[in-house]
Amino acid sequence: MSKTALSNSQWPVGKFFATLPLMLLVFVTSVQPGMAQEKEKVWRTLTVTGKGEESIPTTISEVSLGVEIQGKTAQEVQQETARRSSAVVDFLRSRNVEKLQTTGIRLNPVYSYNNNVQRITGYAANNTVSFRIPTEKAGTLLDEAVKAGATQINSISFVATDEAIASARQQALKEATQEAQKQAEAVFNSLGLKSKEVVSIQINGASAPPPPMLYRAEAAKLASSDASTPVIGGEQQVEASVTLQISY
Repeated sequence: MSKTALSNSQWPVGKFFATLPLMLLVFVTSVQPGMAQEKEKVWRTLTVTGKGEESIPTTISEVSLGVEIQGKTAQEVQQETARRSSAVVDFLRSRNVEKLQTTGIRLNPVYSYNNNVQRITGYAANNTVSFRIPTEKAGTLLDEAVKAGATQINSISFVATDEAIASARQQALKEATQEAQKQAEAVFNSLGLKSKEVVSIQINGASAPPPPMLYRAEAAKLASSDASTPVIGGEQQVEASVTLQISY
């Protein structure tokens, strides 16, 4: 075969590879506008966070009370504690308290120290229960619980009903969303921009903080007060936070 024939037969292949970079360049150029649009869509967003808060009355008292007995022998102390605790529990059940449960049972030795010598002088037993009662009935019930055998009122906290908390949570979320939207509108208006759509929604929180508590000192005063004295629970705050990401 001649050199001329060989060169002619190879020319189409060389021409193909010579035009290949141009084809690749055209392909890349056709993709780039779409990539730029996607990048613009990602970066042209505004993120705002709104907060909502609702105040609701606390109508339920959560009470922790118990029986504590001290004596010379563990058996004597445990039996007397069990007897009084049973009487207290029977009383609470007769008053139809809610969520009644045992929260603690303890039996410990009592020590005395003389000339750096430790000696057991007796035993102390403690049984604790918790329950819920309408706040308007709490004062009278506490006095009656002491008469039934309770020797300790450990704490009292005030909460709203589960239904009221759930309703307040929904309202707080609504307020938080509206507040976030108002913030976004103010920013867009000041910059002469127009919002397009909400591309992301995040609920950061919608909860009620732990209820305030009265601990032993305050609770003891309450139990020793006149039974006609009302127990007032106050209000509970339910908070929510919503974050919106809005494109423009």
